[in-house]
Amino acid sequence: MGHHILVVEDSPTMRQLLHFTLKRLKGVEVLEAGDGVEGYKVLTSNKVDLIVADLNMPVMDGLKMISMIKGNPAYREIPIVVVTTEGGEEDRKKAMALGANAYITKPIQTSQLLSVVKGLLNIG
Repeated sequence: MGHHILVVEDSPTMRQLLHFTLKRLKGVEVLEAGDGVEGYKVLTSNKVDLIVADLNMPVMDGLKMISMIKGNPAYREIPIVVVTTEGGEEDRKKAMALGANAYITKPIQTSQLLSVVKGLLNIG
């Protein structure tokens, strides 16, 4: 029984880096989406245990996506890790108020991301 992690990030390079980093965890399957709308679609048609999302994306940004996910009883319990260039306290507060479980600013430390994800998924 593995974990399914959804990466929602509009930058292909960053998405690849996140994918590569998360694949280092045992038994993890990584799903990808390029924006909030696509991310929400992937979520509704797959089993997802955790979401790693950017804030600044076209079509639907991360904050809007987080509020949609947390507003839906079926997905409310899924932990969300925000990974963003937005280092401002206001963005951080907004994301956390909407229900994000962690907030990591880019450039990310892969060890930090892995430890946050392991903690949220309760994996060694």
